[in-house]
Amino acid sequence: MKINFTPGPSQLFYTVADHAKVAFKDGIPSLSHRSKAFETIFQKATDGLKELLGIPSDYYIFFTGSATEIWEKSIQNLVEHSSLHFVNGAFSKRYFEIAKQLGKSSEKIEVELGHNFSSITLSEYKTELIALTQNETSTGVALTNEFIKQVRATNPKALIVIDAVSSLPYPAIDYSIVDSVFFSVQKGFGMPAGLGVWMVNPKCIEKADQLLTKGLSIGSYHNIPTLLLNAKKNQTSETPNVLGIYLLSCIVEDFLRIGIKKLRQDTDYKAAILYQALASHPLIKAFVTETSAQSKTVIVAECGENISKINEYLNSHGFFPGDGYGEKKKSQLRFANFPAHSKEQYEQLVDLLGEI
Repeated sequence: MKINFTPGPSQLFYTVADHAKVAFKDGIPSLSHRSKAFETIFQKATDGLKELLGIPSDYYIFFTGSATEIWEKSIQNLVEHSSLHFVNGAFSKRYFEIAKQLGKSSEKIEVELGHNFSSITLSEYKTELIALTQNETSTGVALTNEFIKQVRATNPKALIVIDAVSSLPYPAIDYSIVDSVFFSVQKGFGMPAGLGVWMVNPKCIEKADQLLTKGLSIGSYHNIPTLLLNAKKNQTSETPNVLGIYLLSCIVEDFLRIGIKKLRQDTDYKAAILYQALASHPLIKAFVTETSAQSKTVIVAECGENISKINEYLNSHGFFPGDGYGEKKKSQLRFANFPAHSKEQYEQLVDLLGEI
């Protein structure tokens, strides 16, 4: 059996296939997005996410084609002039680059790969939006809740947007101190790719309305006012990935049944045994050395010249880690640690690494 440890698309959650069979049997993929049946699915998915993740009732949840789309839409809808991006890897940097491509006077605070921003003295920044990548998928660095609280404390007026693409549902984000959070389903929710999930609070809705009133372009069918108009009816702006929304509603129900506390405990356990194995291994080590910066959901191993040997051995036993990203592609391996990866699989992974 092949176990996929790539950070996304990653291993499918074990119930996905059964849910998909039911969906095709019941004709879910061909439902009209204006039908009552779809409205029921939409509401089940959004209500379930709010319960699972502790999202406040005044937040709205929108569906897009991908989290990459949300990078663009969040800048278009929430920024008139400037945004500030905390950059420590390829994906946080890409968010910044998109803001620049959209003509914004955006700036970045950048640190070396493998580090968080503990060395940065925070202050109040003259910007409309602060973009934080809670989990940098390329390097395996996570931001702590305490850091996010400090950003809010020093910046009471700016909108704070959290990219949690490769960490949710694991982190217990305090949605009362941020304004928008987004993710995509092919990572922590163990689903096929093709669905982005964008959570926004009333401040985001107000900002988009302000920009629209000024006659500025904030996009068309996927701007916040249009998404909101439809979400209030449990609908989408256009024909969406109906199957994806249905599967998400089912997976969220599965996660609620398991319990978010257990999902997080299992994630902590799996991360702990892999980091411990890397710390004692003679050939490989954790790329992120500062404990507080180590991601629990994307664990990056520095393999150096041993990468081919390690990768081939794991592959021969059905374990397939992700390659390193960008300039680290030929020296690192990345291991996703999502609910789809069982404790038993992680124990086997650690045993295999110990044999190399």
